[in-house]
Amino acid sequence: MKRSYSAFTEDIPTYSGPKASRESYADLKQLSAIPRHIYTRPGLKSLPGQQRFSKVPWLVPMLELLPPSSIGQLKEWGMSTVFVLAKNYNKLVHVWESLTAMAELWHPQTNLFVFPEFEATILLEELEILLGLPRYQRGEEPTISYIVEQINSRSILAYITTKKNDLYFMTSGMHIHLLPIAQWITSQCKQKTMNYIAIAKAAAICICGVILFPESDGAIYFGNLSIIDSLSEGMKIGQAILGFLYAGLTSAALGGPFYGSVIALELWMGMHIQFRAVEDLTTECKTMLNHPLAYVGGRLHMSTRAWCKTAQVKGIQAWRKYLRSLTVADFDMRPRFMHGWIIHLPQHTGLALRLLGNEALVSYNPDRCHIQCGAARTVVPFLSHFPPIQERKRGGVQDERDMRSAAVHREGCAMSATQPEVEEDDDVTKEYVEALKKLQPVAGAK
Repeated sequence: MKRSYSAFTEDIPTYSGPKASRESYADLKQLSAIPRHIYTRPGLKSLPGQQRFSKVPWLVPMLELLPPSSIGQLKEWGMSTVFVLAKNYNKLVHVWESLTAMAELWHPQTNLFVFPEFEATILLEELEILLGLPRYQRGEEPTISYIVEQINSRSILAYITTKKNDLYFMTSGMHIHLLPIAQWITSQCKQKTMNYIAIAKAAAICICGVILFPESDGAIYFGNLSIIDSLSEGMKIGQAILGFLYAGLTSAALGGPFYGSVIALELWMGMHIQFRAVEDLTTECKTMLNHPLAYVGGRLHMSTRAWCKTAQVKGIQAWRKYLRSLTVADFDMRPRFMHGWIIHLPQHTGLALRLLGNEALVSYNPDRCHIQCGAARTVVPFLSHFPPIQERKRGGVQDERDMRSAAVHREGCAMSATQPEVEEDDDVTKEYVEALKKLQPVAGAK
């Protein structure tokens, strides 16, 4: 159904009472009622598909050969943080028990983590800061990275090389293989060619393929190749990265393999759940040493002497117990890297933004995370009128219409922003939280 732009200008309704909030939240809380949801599989020890996140032996040696000019190009495209994470990728240790327990709280219909007292999600504004990506600004809808036409992966790779043998080994079916691209980079660097921009573009494909769009062993989907390539054209790719991660969490929650940026997920968990910056600690935090937070700077910089709130949580059962009893006080709603930051919300209740990607359109519902966003915490909107994840079929009139519609939604989203500080009614807050605590556990919940 076609919507006029005026539909986005309606105000979110005022607080409608704790009863409506309780009823809506109680329905969403029943994760065990979702068919095939991993919440009902207590015997699961770790996420399926985790083996694709093993060490990549060729990544760091290749990056160490890059000429300064190519590294400068990567930084100019907004990849400084991602580049640093890639250079330290083999040092990172993923705690799959905590990631598995988090995925068990993922609601595949709303794309949110459902905790005992609140809902939370990885916000677009958070993701852009966590990964040091170029940030979207209002009025920049045309710079959002998406493609309507069918994608010709060879035309993108042709900027790197036109040799048929190279292109043959770099592609197969719907995927792009990263190792042959890394081997091409290595040969170019050793020969000391002056092809700095082409080397930078090839390196961006390898780095993003490992850090941002990991999907299958040593390969990326050809649609994501165009998203990575658009970085050099000044496009914004945060939406595509977040949508890809949402889709991977949904896949894992419903029994499929996990994919998406596991590093982005761990950064988010670290800032909200695991770590707290403390200035006067004298003992180095061993948990921080191999965490992605140890290798990022800027607004995220946290000393390795930080306090780890979850240091005593060991094993999958302990993580399940911890996360399924997590309170509002234990979840850092506004970590310091978000202080003073504006979070954009849809202006029309239930009208969700869809994250733009080249594989799917994914519903984005920050308006449900009232405590996290700082908005009115007791209003729980209805579900979006869009399906949570909708597979894209490029090249048609409908796809172009969907893309233009999603850009308009993003513009409407940008016109509504929460204030950095919101005064809250303590009595209403207490009433709401106490009501949620009285909800009975659903069948199968541990």
